[in-house]
Amino acid sequence: MTDTHTMNFGADVARLLEIVTHALYSNRDVFVRELVSNSADACDRLRYDAIANPDLLKGHDGFDIRLHVNPADRIVTIRDTGVGMSKDEMIENLGTIAKSGTRALMEQLKQAGAGNGPNLIGQFGVGFYSAFMAADKVTVISKKAGTNECWAWESDGISGFTIREATSEEQSALNSPCGTLISLHIKDDASEFLLEEKLKRIIVTYSNHVNLPIYVGTNEAEPINSASAIWMRPKSEITEEQYQEFFAMVSGSMGLDQPSVTAHWHAEGKIDYTALLFIPTLRPFDLYDPSRKHSVRLYVRRIFITDDCEGLMYPWMRFIRGVIDSEDLPLNISREVLQQNPIVHKIRSSVTKRLLGDLDKLSRDDKTAFTAFWQQFGAVVKEGLYDAVEHREDIFKICRFYTTHSDTELTSLNDYIERMKEGQDAIYYISGENVDAMRNSPQIEGLRKRGLEVLIFKDTIDDFWLPVVMDFKGKKFISVTKGAIDLSKFPLPETEKSSAQNDNDVKSEEGRDRASLVAYLAERLSERISKVRISDRLTDSPVCLVAGEMDVDLHMGRVLKVHQQFESNAKPVLEINPDHALIKSLDKMAADKTQPELLADAAELLFDQALIIQGEPLKDPSGFARRMSLFLGKGLAA
Repeated sequence: MTDTHTMNFGADVARLLEIVTHALYSNRDVFVRELVSNSADACDRLRYDAIANPDLLKGHDGFDIRLHVNPADRIVTIRDTGVGMSKDEMIENLGTIAKSGTRALMEQLKQAGAGNGPNLIGQFGVGFYSAFMAADKVTVISKKAGTNECWAWESDGISGFTIREATSEEQSALNSPCGTLISLHIKDDASEFLLEEKLKRIIVTYSNHVNLPIYVGTNEAEPINSASAIWMRPKSEITEEQYQEFFAMVSGSMGLDQPSVTAHWHAEGKIDYTALLFIPTLRPFDLYDPSRKHSVRLYVRRIFITDDCEGLMYPWMRFIRGVIDSEDLPLNISREVLQQNPIVHKIRSSVTKRLLGDLDKLSRDDKTAFTAFWQQFGAVVKEGLYDAVEHREDIFKICRFYTTHSDTELTSLNDYIERMKEGQDAIYYISGENVDAMRNSPQIEGLRKRGLEVLIFKDTIDDFWLPVVMDFKGKKFISVTKGAIDLSKFPLPETEKSSAQNDNDVKSEEGRDRASLVAYLAERLSERISKVRISDRLTDSPVCLVAGEMDVDLHMGRVLKVHQQFESNAKPVLEINPDHALIKSLDKMAADKTQPELLADAAELLFDQALIIQGEPLKDPSGFARRMSLFLGKGLAA
């Protein structure tokens, strides 16, 4: 009869086990992941040790992991053919929480400067204890490679543990010259783990890419896992069809979409990781989900950790699909919760820089493909202009905008600056919802006639990054619907000057101030506008509205009103075109003080016209219709 030694856990282990069992993990499935990961580590360690001592593999039949279910006895076993543990290692590694032989080995390799050691997962010891979430008793049979002794460790996860020599029956169950067999007596409320299909699904979800076969069932002939991570293979060995198949899997597109960009690389240096990422061609249905969660899966040495690692990808990169596999990413006490570690942010920064570089290259090499990408994802990418300040310069490289320079082509900011007129020190833009309406907006008439290019911002996000960015390469962004714009440096071409300037009443600047009409409109519309002024913007239209210099841009104000229930009390400025025939007639009418009712109706019509052009609703549509009918009747009668 073998001696049995009963031992207490290390200090506070009972309390820590309670935390592990009831609070550390939110999903009990992960205990299978943890134990399989430990088994994979044990196999990798034996491979590594056998390099220096080949005798360790004598009689060894190969590396694998096997899971077996005995529903009658409520037992699940997990067996590996790895390095195994001695008695002392079992006491040290399984009897003291957060004590891991794997972690100790990694420290030894680090101190020895060994750069080609095994890729080991279990850098913390609590993964093993996750077994007590589903089991009320755990037995571990282990035989250390290169030894003849086999030991049994057993615990209920509460009172402590016992350790003894394994019986011949237990050694026979191990069925290997070395390795570990873990037997879990499943709790009543965890009966789902007695189903082989449940275990298979967990393996496929979390451990599909472990680089050794995993079997479930006594007579299972084929491994459950693929035992191969496509992202860990050299690019030269992967076909386009294989990339497409993997993209279909990680994107859920079922073959209905193809990636416009496939980025596959391995980063070495201060951080070591592999990434296989795809940019879809089609916009995902949840692209504008308010949660803004990304869809990149995080692995650590081929073990799936999470698809919701906050901080791994910027929210504006949520259209990216694929995997990132870290070689040295530290994990918190639970693999479900990553530490707030700078390595995560370094990976994010590196990945972002690489993808932006790939997109910049696409914009130069395949303009058609890039334009298609931008039409699908451009609005989301521009979120990065305020979300990722450190990458703003690279984001600007790929940003494209509609412009008055072309009716069909999008433009970059660099190209805009190259086309700027001599003496131009600002980037002019207009924002709104409809590109065609903005092209015909009165606010840009004067700029277009002077040959000044205006960018057309049609995405709501533009109104949010502009106040943060302010300028590009020292050129300020200036809204053409806000404040006064000085265009005196850019005179109108002779052919564009209004014929009205040949009239006797506008030969001098004094003749164009329309003082009488300005004063009348200011008084008449005082509750709805802040002031009236002569416009440099207008050349063809009689009036337009602009925001005050210190107020929110008109379109931004409308966006805030819709999305944030914010309504500004600021009144707009009414600008008038002094050379327009209607404005001249009304100015004369105001000066003569004749037909006051007609002048009043005209003032209201002018303001309503400015509102309509701006896309604002009329407060009195019936009044507008009545006044318009009156003026049309007078015009036809004349």
